[in-house]
Amino acid sequence: MNITEPGTEPAVRAEGLVKAFGEHRAVDGIDLDVRAGEIFGVLGPNGAGKTTTLRMLATLLPIDAGRAEIFGVDVAADPHVIRQLVGVTGQYASVDENLTARENLWLFSRLQGIPSARAKRIADRLLGQFGLEEAADKTLAHFSGGMRRRLDLAASLITRPPLIFLDEPTTGLDPRTRGQMWDTIRGLVADGCTVLLTTQYLDEADQLADRIAVIDRGRKVAEGTPDELKTAVGDSTLQLLLAEPGEVPAAVEVVRRVLGSDPVLSPEQGRLNVALDQADRAADVLIALRTAGVSISSVSVAKPSLDEVFLALTGHETDDRTDVEENR
Repeated sequence: MNITEPGTEPAVRAEGLVKAFGEHRAVDGIDLDVRAGEIFGVLGPNGAGKTTTLRMLATLLPIDAGRAEIFGVDVAADPHVIRQLVGVTGQYASVDENLTARENLWLFSRLQGIPSARAKRIADRLLGQFGLEEAADKTLAHFSGGMRRRLDLAASLITRPPLIFLDEPTTGLDPRTRGQMWDTIRGLVADGCTVLLTTQYLDEADQLADRIAVIDRGRKVAEGTPDELKTAVGDSTLQLLLAEPGEVPAAVEVVRRVLGSDPVLSPEQGRLNVALDQADRAADVLIALRTAGVSISSVSVAKPSLDEVFLALTGHETDDRTDVEENR
């Protein structure tokens, strides 16, 4: 099947997706609209429902309620067609440890009904595309974590699906290898693919995603481009570190009185992030704090980050929660 041209059909359209495990709703009414040809990020902490949502879209879990379409094809009604439209790379490599990289790709091709000679050509092409030629005939025992992730991603592209699901593709990788994976993901979109990416890394979503859905406790709490989400918090952020952490309540009251809104409290003791509609309102806050006798250790004004967006939306950081249902 040829890759769908961007703009001809939404890559993913989901409405009211629900998945329950016993009494716990891992996914609780999530809507998604992913445009063809973009990188769409699903951002949230462990246990937020990211992986469960992706697995329902990929037909790996039944949908309890709601509906979803991939390029106009109903996920629940036509799962076999859906599996021809998507490639899936999970959090953990699915390749065989006892085979070489070349043998793995050949085997995956054969399992998908591709003739042996063509499977060998596909393996060679993918090994070159992902920079694995020199390690092609080595078993995976000699592979680094980054090499395994690249091979796993290559295996999901054997049939050149128009939509790629990447479930936390850089988990456990060092910064250099993460950067290489980011370049690989951008290359997929340049070649015409659409990517749905789940991540708990704020910098990854900021670097890669054209648009982001922020989910927490099974629900979508915000959606937009990275810049739109940051602007929702404020045009600028006044970052304060108080000299005395015990003065936080007094500082919050001052900010509330001056700006009419509460600051976002950081997990770091004594640190506050204050959203500003205008950067020059920082002076009003600082003068009021000084008048109130609140001592400040350091101060800066900067553009808001996705970290602050997530704190403002959920009241906690992306790594504050324990993974409960995600890996079922």
